[in-house]
Amino acid sequence: MIIYRTARSAQDMEQIIELQRLNLAATVGEEEARAQGFVTLVHDVALLTDMNREYGHSVAIDAGQLVGYALMMPRSFGSRIPALTAMLDQLAILPWQGRRLSTMRYFIMGQVCVAKSHRGRGVFAGLYQHLCSRLAADFEVVVTEIASHNTRSCRAHAKLGFIEIHRYLAKEDTEWIIVGKKCRE
Repeated sequence: MIIYRTARSAQDMEQIIELQRLNLAATVGEEEARAQGFVTLVHDVALLTDMNREYGHSVAIDAGQLVGYALMMPRSFGSRIPALTAMLDQLAILPWQGRRLSTMRYFIMGQVCVAKSHRGRGVFAGLYQHLCSRLAADFEVVVTEIASHNTRSCRAHAKLGFIEIHRYLAKEDTEWIIVGKKCRE
């Protein structure tokens, strides 16, 4: 049985790092990336631990093993991850549903990943449900960005009701899609 909870230990952080490593675009082949999706950012234990302090990451645990994670990234952490500068610049000026996003209480879902063995079993949705239900009292919206060629992730987010807010081209010629979803519907 899969249990969803907040990450709370050094072991959780290490298992997140390992699952991340196994699913990096640079690690999986091009065909697997296209079919199964991938993650792009590399975190370290210190950063994950700092990000986890205030609100906590959501993790999926099956038989004592971490099989998925959704990273909660407070807006203040954006400056610590240079690869997110372009997205943060966009978020500062974008309108969404009649309001400027920067005036809304939002958090950034820093990365979501599900182990191959647990894909197609609702873990992705379970992670987001756990994350948003915990944070709905403090935040109106969750936002994230997805590489447009990560079609599995694009479909999974759309299935959960994420709405495209904006597309932009980053310096390395990757098209990114910023998506958002209300924490409470």
